[in-house]
Amino acid sequence: MGQLTLSEYRQLSVADIRDGIAARQFLAADVVEAALTAVEALDCQVHSFLEVTGEAARQAAAHIDQALAAETAAQPAGLGTLAGVPIAFKDNMNLEGSHTTCASRILENYHSLYTATCVARSLEAGGLSLGKLNMDEFAFGSSTETSAFGCTFNPWDLERVPGGSSGGPAAAVAAGIVTVSLGSDTGGSIRQPASFCGVVGFKPTYGLVSRYGVVAFGSSLDQVGPLGRSVADVAAVMDAIGGRDPLDCTSQHLDVKFVAKELLEAGVQGMRIGYVPDFLELDGLTGEVKRACEAAMANLEALGAQLVPVELPNAKAALAAYYVIGPCEAFSNLSRFDSVRYGYCAEAAANLGQQYEQSRAQGFGPEVIRRVMLGSYLLSAGVYDTYYYPAQQVRTLITADYARAFECCEALITPTSPRTAFRFGEIADPTSMYLSDIFTLPINIAGNGGLSLPVGMGDETGLPVGVQIIGPQFKDDQIFRVAAALEAVYAGQGSVSLAPLESILAKTGGDVQ
Repeated sequence: MGQLTLSEYRQLSVADIRDGIAARQFLAADVVEAALTAVEALDCQVHSFLEVTGEAARQAAAHIDQALAAETAAQPAGLGTLAGVPIAFKDNMNLEGSHTTCASRILENYHSLYTATCVARSLEAGGLSLGKLNMDEFAFGSSTETSAFGCTFNPWDLERVPGGSSGGPAAAVAAGIVTVSLGSDTGGSIRQPASFCGVVGFKPTYGLVSRYGVVAFGSSLDQVGPLGRSVADVAAVMDAIGGRDPLDCTSQHLDVKFVAKELLEAGVQGMRIGYVPDFLELDGLTGEVKRACEAAMANLEALGAQLVPVELPNAKAALAAYYVIGPCEAFSNLSRFDSVRYGYCAEAAANLGQQYEQSRAQGFGPEVIRRVMLGSYLLSAGVYDTYYYPAQQVRTLITADYARAFECCEALITPTSPRTAFRFGEIADPTSMYLSDIFTLPINIAGNGGLSLPVGMGDETGLPVGVQIIGPQFKDDQIFRVAAALEAVYAGQGSVSLAPLESILAKTGGDVQ
């Protein structure tokens, strides 16, 4: 056994870590120290962390090492799915003993009193919590530029955004600081940053992962999911966190094992995989993303899949419906932040009403205020029937479109984002920013699962490009089957899921050993 160098640590997968610890090649304590070294060496440039929980990770690692040291044939240690794996969590997920800020001033000093189910299950499976990760404030954004505590930087190019709202979770994985992370996805907030940062990001079918303990944005749209550098790593996290939770009435039983060899090595021979011709002609889709998606489709055909054109006639209305339903639910969910029980409280307020107004005006950022005001307007008398009710009708139509599409195919492939990562400040108009999620948000409305898979680098920008694999509701195993087969093609051409150290440390002249 011996210490891990930074370079060695960054290359380890979930299976590498678990098997290495089990075989006594290294200790869980060695993994923690290498991970904390990565935080210190790399996050000063990437800024993916808002809080580091190093001592908690060390204690968890010591527990694993002690269990292995006491292991006998009669009493095996019983390593969990994520034993010894460094993991970090988007800062809208409660973790007792840490802050949960949602990257907002209004919760800057809030200490979690309990732990979210998805976080607890990650830790119960042996994951080592490194801390909490940056995000767009209250998950409102597509670039992590709305965080009250500063932007996260894309490890591939520090002058570009990592995407959002789970920019911190995507960047931490791409930089090799953590092996896996957990994000939340309301309209593409896992998949879009996964595409921008060249990692795998998975939004499960609504209900496959408990939302208990996750600060809500849109309760009918939110879903928790993992990000990792490979399909197998993401599958291992799903096996740990998925399934029924009595504390979340929307959660469902999970029968499939995503990490099963027979699933990840099944291939796509004979599968029917749909594509939407109209999606490849949408305004705003860049040529390099279109070419990368078409190349991925050709690779699937070469693997024995049958490509089937399908129609999603109401998908063009998804953006409009989403930006009615989402702000309405956000307005309702954020009403609890009233400065009375917890959170930022304005000083020198003359009365309780003024305290509410000043605390929320000073504690919330511009994008949060924009969406709260929009939701308030859309739910007001005389407006509700004009916008909210029709948006729910459109939701029903979009859901039906996907159900019909899956009558003739087992999975769909689309671009994840219409473009690669953009520069900070390049998109200032909110409407243009919202278009970043045009390919991802329809399945939040419909409830289906989707996974963003890196498929190489753009031939114009040289930045990561992702494609999205979508499956029928509660048949997310089909997504993993397609993604694993396609990933194998690109793995042979060189991985794009781990940003080179040089790109992160170039500005500091740091050691890249």
